[in-house]
Amino acid sequence: MAEYLASIFGTEKDKVNCSFYFKIGACRHGDRCSRLHNKPTFSQTIVLLNLYRNPQNTAQTADGSHCHVSDVEVQEHYDNFFEEVFTELQEKYGEIEEMNVCDNLGDHLVGNVYVKFRREEDAERAVAELNNRWFNGQAVHAELSPVTDFRESCCRQYEMGECTRGGFCNFMHLRPISRNLRRQLYGRGPRRRSPPRSHTGHRPRERNRRRSPDHRHGHF
Repeated sequence: MAEYLASIFGTEKDKVNCSFYFKIGACRHGDRCSRLHNKPTFSQTIVLLNLYRNPQNTAQTADGSHCHVSDVEVQEHYDNFFEEVFTELQEKYGEIEEMNVCDNLGDHLVGNVYVKFRREEDAERAVAELNNRWFNGQAVHAELSPVTDFRESCCRQYEMGECTRGGFCNFMHLRPISRNLRRQLYGRGPRRRSPPRSHTGHRPRERNRRRSPDHRHGHF
């Protein structure tokens, strides 16, 4: 019996534990969910809830109507946000293996930033300190996340451009950064040996970048 329960833990067959929380660290039912959300006491991954704000979803004029923000402007805004958060967290708390940002629209996923550190103790320290910080005018809400394998968390149909659920899909729609920024943050220099359970990211280099006043971000 114990082996069977272990084999179905976090799957659709598990009638006790929420499979969505287990896979993506979030559930649209929240505290009203009929299944348990087993929050981890240690993890390499943290989530910064609702931290990223897509300007296409928030841009409004004084009369309340939406103003157009181009895809190019959105990508520049997103790359600046991603680099700033990645760089600051890595410099303050430790080496980052992977960082992902949700482009979903559901309240439980919108703007969630998942950061997987190389060491669990770095993630624990980041959560403890970040919950006392503000970023871009909003209080930071950070917690440890059960997510360790983003391949299991993300929507495969979205990656192929075929998701019919749109922004309200219950699996992660991960917004990609530009190739140049990915190379800068993850791809510089020789890779070092690390413990078998993880691989090593790289310390990013500051770059000069142009920002309009609308594209400024806050600091932790």
